[in-house]
Amino acid sequence: MAPLPFLDSFVTRARIRLAAIAVLATTIIGLLTLFATAHGTVDSLGRPLGTDFSNVWTAGWMADHGRAPEAWNWSAQHEVQKQVHHDPKIPFFPWPYPPPFLIVATMLAQLPYVAALLVWQGVTLLLALSLVRRILPNDRDALWVALGAPVTLVCLGHGQNAFLTASLLGAGMLLIDRRPWIAGMLLGALVYKPQFAVLIPVLVLARGNGRAFLSAGLTVAALCLLTLAIWGWPVWRAFLDSLPPTQHIIIEAGAPGWEKIQSPFAAIRQWGGSIPLAYGVQGIVTIIAVIVAALAARRGTMDMRGAAALSAALLCTPYVLDYDYVLLGVASAYFVADALKRGWLPGERCWLVYVWFIPGFGRALSDYSAIPFNLIATLGFMALVVRRLATARLAARALPPINLVLA
Repeated sequence: MAPLPFLDSFVTRARIRLAAIAVLATTIIGLLTLFATAHGTVDSLGRPLGTDFSNVWTAGWMADHGRAPEAWNWSAQHEVQKQVHHDPKIPFFPWPYPPPFLIVATMLAQLPYVAALLVWQGVTLLLALSLVRRILPNDRDALWVALGAPVTLVCLGHGQNAFLTASLLGAGMLLIDRRPWIAGMLLGALVYKPQFAVLIPVLVLARGNGRAFLSAGLTVAALCLLTLAIWGWPVWRAFLDSLPPTQHIIIEAGAPGWEKIQSPFAAIRQWGGSIPLAYGVQGIVTIIAVIVAALAARRGTMDMRGAAALSAALLCTPYVLDYDYVLLGVASAYFVADALKRGWLPGERCWLVYVWFIPGFGRALSDYSAIPFNLIATLGFMALVVRRLATARLAARALPPINLVLA
């Protein structure tokens, strides 16, 4: 990282704003072109608009038509996707989520496919932008940078749920001290995407907030019981039965492509490593990430707690895809908030530019070079978090004692 302090001088507010506006314009033009050249719900490349949103809408449609357990049956859902998109050659997008997410999917399926996609992406993007605004309330460029982030285009193009995931985790960390019951509800709602909820109990316990812990647990229980009340045990049995093929085909065999799965596990597999070795490396990285996030939750400022939690979430699962790097974008907002209050350290601004830029290109570059550029961004970001935490602790120890003089 030796050259990074020198490169920091090139990272100016004007250049950041210009880059964000340029990427945002590209995003708008690209999305308008995608919809303008589509045939019904299928784009010009023969994929569903919103690609991954296809499994959300069709799962909701199946649940609304008395076929909820079949959403986890790959062949049954693929047949429904063919019917929905009126295309027998449509690519298949399996539904891997726990039953609580079926509640949201069912509500979205009450709308026509394209309208549901626009509502889904629009509402969740607004939630994420509102969170960034809360984290950086006085930064006039924060929303431009968030909207223009390449990962925003990646998530919009995939019709994915990363805006919602980042909003729940980021807002939960923001409110955990001031509104512990609400924070717990937000964190508990992440049961819909459990791979990013692994470290939440550790973070809440490290913070010593029993109310948030209880609220999160009650939220998880309520959502699970609600699915049982609506659809009964068959949906849970179908979900549990789907876990082994999901693990073997999608995660361990890398069906989406190793270049798209940007985790320590996927990196080892992409380099030809065995499954046990990949799980071993993933386990080590997960433990380190959880420890860092727990230390930040215990001793760090609110901003550093958020930065550590969202970046650690990306390192704690073997299955993290390029669009999930919206979480790293929100983590960066927390990091910038802390830097604006306590000052920048050498190399930080330059690395944050890399973190902002690379999710839009990391997948293609990884496919070409077998280098996990997105993963490198997260690991480097976590190293900056550790350095900032250590620097703050050393500064606190170096403060001279305060002599109190009693009158």
